[in-house]
Formats: sequence, C-alpha cells, structure tokens
Amino acid sequence: MTPLDDLFQRLSRSPFRQRFALGKIEYDYCLNKGEVQVREHATDFIKQRLAAAEPTNDGKQTPMRGHPVFIAQHATGTCCRGCLRKWHAIPQHQALTTEQQAYAVEVILHWIHQQMQKPAPVAKTRKVKKQDTNPQLDLL
Repeated sequence: MTPLDDLFQRLSRSPFRQRFALGKIEYDYCLNKGEVQVREHATDFIKQRLAAAEPTNDGKQTPMRGHPVFIAQHATGTCCRGCLRKWHAIPQHQALTTEQQAYAVEVILHWIHQQMQKPAPVAKTRKVKKQDTNPQLDLL
C-alpha cells in the first residue's frame, strides 16, 4: 500500500471530505485544459495560498468552488495549514518546503485523476422561479 493509498483510505472515512466531487463545469474544465495546465494551477495555488508560514486568512483562503483544484483541496485536506497538519502531518507555522508543496500538488492531482475516471457528471439544471403574476392582468 502506498502512502497515497493510506491517505485516500483515511479520507474516505470522512463524511465532510466525501461530500466533494467535480461538477460538470469542473470536469469539463479539466478535460479542456488538460493535466499539465491543471497541475500548473495547483502549483500556483499552493505556493500563493499555503506555502507561507502564516498564510493570509488561513482556514478561509481556499474557496469551496470555482476551480477543480479548490474542490480537490477540500476533498484531500490540502485546503489550509490546519488540514495539512491534521491529514498530512505537515507542521503549521513554518513555510512549506518545495517537497511539501510538490506533495500537496500530487495529492490534489491524484484526486482529480480519480474523479476524471468516473462518468462525466450531468449538468445541474437551475430551478426557474415562478414569478408572481396578477391573474387579473392576464385577462386584459
């Protein structure tokens, strides 16, 4: 069993982490951009948002949606320094090494790769709000 197998087995027991999945938009984004570009984005996000010893807004720096990497970060516990400590034993309050950053990117890409092996998600349909109408106006 590889270290990633052990990690993903532990993550599978977390109801919170299991809530995350790529939606149709994120799935298509990965298909269109490809692994190289998604990896570049993950590398940039980790460097900009997590690598500092005391990241800005730590614990709130990773959006819950808007990019497949953000979703993957929450699914894999690579979203903030507290989660990196809890899930990956990476200490808080010290800058991430190049190796630790690369590890986080690999975890994220592994999760995305797993998601991309599933059938494409169905696009969500928006509910159309029934507008208030005055029946009398319809009579005229």
